[in-house]
Amino acid sequence: MSSHSENYDVLVIGSGAAGLTTALALAEHRRVLVLAKGSLDGGSTAWAQGGIAAVLDQGDTFEEHIRDTMIAGAGLNNRATVEYVVGNAPRSIDRLRELGVPFNAEGSALHLTREGGHSHRRIVHVNDATGWAVQEALLKAARASPNITLLPGRSCIDLINGRNAQRFSGAGTVWGVYALDEATGRVEAHVARATVLAAGGAGRVYQFSTAPRGATGDGIAMAWRAGCRVSNMEMMQFHPTCLYHLDVKNFLITEAVRGEGGRLLHPETGHRFMADYDPQRLELAPRDVVARAIDDQIKRFGLDYVHLDISHQPADFVRSHFPTIHEKLCSLGIDMTTQPIPVVPAQHYTCGGVEVDLAARTDLPGLWAAGECTQSGLHGANRLASNSLLECFVFGEAAARDILASWDQLAAPPAIRPWDESRVTDSDEEVVIKQNWTEIRRFMWNYVGIVRTTKRLERAANRIRLLGQEIEDYYGSFRVTTDLIELRNLHQCAELIVRSALQRKESRGLHFTRDYPDTQPVARDTVLIP
Repeated sequence: MSSHSENYDVLVIGSGAAGLTTALALAEHRRVLVLAKGSLDGGSTAWAQGGIAAVLDQGDTFEEHIRDTMIAGAGLNNRATVEYVVGNAPRSIDRLRELGVPFNAEGSALHLTREGGHSHRRIVHVNDATGWAVQEALLKAARASPNITLLPGRSCIDLINGRNAQRFSGAGTVWGVYALDEATGRVEAHVARATVLAAGGAGRVYQFSTAPRGATGDGIAMAWRAGCRVSNMEMMQFHPTCLYHLDVKNFLITEAVRGEGGRLLHPETGHRFMADYDPQRLELAPRDVVARAIDDQIKRFGLDYVHLDISHQPADFVRSHFPTIHEKLCSLGIDMTTQPIPVVPAQHYTCGGVEVDLAARTDLPGLWAAGECTQSGLHGANRLASNSLLECFVFGEAAARDILASWDQLAAPPAIRPWDESRVTDSDEEVVIKQNWTEIRRFMWNYVGIVRTTKRLERAANRIRLLGQEIEDYYGSFRVTTDLIELRNLHQCAELIVRSALQRKESRGLHFTRDYPDTQPVARDTVLIP
């Protein structure tokens, strides 16, 4: 059992937008170790097609971006957080341009596009592959920094903290993480004075998700087990339009296709059904409205998918606006310039997560968090399009600033116990993991999906209880593997989602339940305390 981190000041868990932004902001003053599960660009950032929302146009105002965010979030947002993030957006864009992100421009100004829920064109983008360009630029800068060490192939198991302070007391200082080296199968302790969780969301709890394979809620589950409060986990965003294709599981058809005139049609009758649900805004209604409409059509008519059609626009227009999507679809035999695209809703974004304040602090000393694993108060009951990458940059910088400012108060780490493997053996039953993983994702999709009922949620809660015992026994008996670590975290996140959903006795934003169709007069966070 080796310890790799005597020489690092700060540990960052996750190598996406939030993690690398934090690392780069710290690197001028501190030595930083960045851990990534799998590859360095395997997180959600590289998959983000849309762009980054920022007020850059004369006709637009901070106040309107704030209002659009609060309306999308159904009033559950924390206004102070929204003001903070929106106000810092232009600075984040400047910073990314300095790093060389090649945003689309029109003359001397950046080209701005519009997405659902926004009252103005305010999305800066790099064609329809913004996230990829951002990930490339951040990784390039991180690789060039002498103070940043990037360590891929590490599956984090649990935070290292004062284990005796089990109850929520805020006393369990975090000193880093135990992580599995995926290549050697050995568990290492990575110790640091400050730890930043930027581990992404929990999308893979669901059968259909646009999230990458590694989005198994590791950060949320580890923080919860260590003693952090978690909130609004019932607020799972479903993207209305994921490609329906038997071989390609999670290819997203960006919102901008609807922004540029795409229509949603019943695949058999050709009826433009959004007119029945939101006649004013049609396809540009907020995501939760559009996703529920599609879900309703699929369930009511027994469909596998609906059609998204932009073939009425000129072919050159479609090809130039959506080069990545056009090329991908052509490789699957679908020409979006002449044919409709088959789409289904899919889990897309985790709006809830680990509670953080404006300095990105969690409940535990020594632990900060940023990005999709957090609940900062920005998104409320539904994330406004293209506010997610923005949150990563703003809170990544905030975490770095706060760590540097409070450095002298942070104690040096004590001696850390090595990982104990004396009582476990190698598993001879990998099938158990696969079975449980499949089961969780299926019942979460069917019972805790876009439309919920108390009965469905209770069914899910029963399944989670039964599986919990099985997973704990298994975890206690066998050596950890990435699959086992992920299963344990998926199960933990599924439990948090269902518990939160059962606590919310109303429909608000992304949480829609037939048993409580009305919205309460006062918006309240669903806070779970370990």
